[in-house]
Amino acid sequence: MPAPAAFGAQDPDAARLAVLRLLEADPSLTQRGLSEALGLSLGKTHYVLHALLDKGLVKIGNFRRSKRKAAYAYALTPAGLREKLRLTRSFLSRKETEYKQLQEVIAELRADLERQE
Repeated sequence: MPAPAAFGAQDPDAARLAVLRLLEADPSLTQRGLSEALGLSLGKTHYVLHALLDKGLVKIGNFRRSKRKAAYAYALTPAGLREKLRLTRSFLSRKETEYKQLQEVIAELRADLERQE
């Protein structure tokens, strides 16, 4: 999985996608664990996670038999899986466009250097 920073913490869609990907990979992640993995503050992570919970994209389960009273697991709902797919397609398309534009800039800069040398 790419580093969460690659998703762009300032982009709300990218943050949601990163959370959905992380929770799908490890449903037992805590908010603190998510925060550390995302490189976001605990408050921002709480906000993003609860927005996903409020939209019904993620559900939370409590393991009552666990020795840890706060043992929770997050599960993506069918709507959450669809949203993850939608966000992935959108993010990938945007990044591919940025990549092509960056390649053009690099080619121009290389051409400028060759002319100047």
